[in-house]
Amino acid sequence: MTAASAKYCLVSLARQAVEEYLVRGQVIRPPATARLARAACFVCIKTLDGKLRGCMGTVEPSQPSLAEEVIANAINAATRDPRFAPVSVEELLSLRFSVDILSALEPTTLDGLDPRTYGLLVENESRTKRGLLLPAIEGVETVEQQLAIVMHKAGLQGNEPFRLYRFTVQRFREDERNGAP
Repeated sequence: MTAASAKYCLVSLARQAVEEYLVRGQVIRPPATARLARAACFVCIKTLDGKLRGCMGTVEPSQPSLAEEVIANAINAATRDPRFAPVSVEELLSLRFSVDILSALEPTTLDGLDPRTYGLLVENESRTKRGLLLPAIEGVETVEQQLAIVMHKAGLQGNEPFRLYRFTVQRFREDERNGAP
């Protein structure tokens, strides 16, 4: 599958999954042509002016294929992100979808981070608290900002022992002008 066809497939699949779920209450099946290996991913939904409307994902794959991971995460981003009310059918035309496919997590130190290149996962020693931030987030320019955000998300205090993991993403977005992938 080429990069262009992957972009079209994944972003269109995310939008189609949300539309079908909101309109008919059904979870779609991935097309037979979308035979994609397992991978973790995040699906983010933004308004036309770039405001986050929902974002949910997985750090490790939980579905049999990436296509099924995209479907599940798209529905969750639209309906289960605790920061937002569920997306309505009426909003769909004014929303843009993106899909981030995560690489494997790798242990790191602060010196090995760059918020433009790497996403960050922090977890406590007992693995009961976790926080994650995708890379290349607008307004996050420094490693210190990135770390503060993930520590807050995880509910960790600065004096608690923690582990750091970094990852990269392949990001696919709809065209902001017309909703086309």
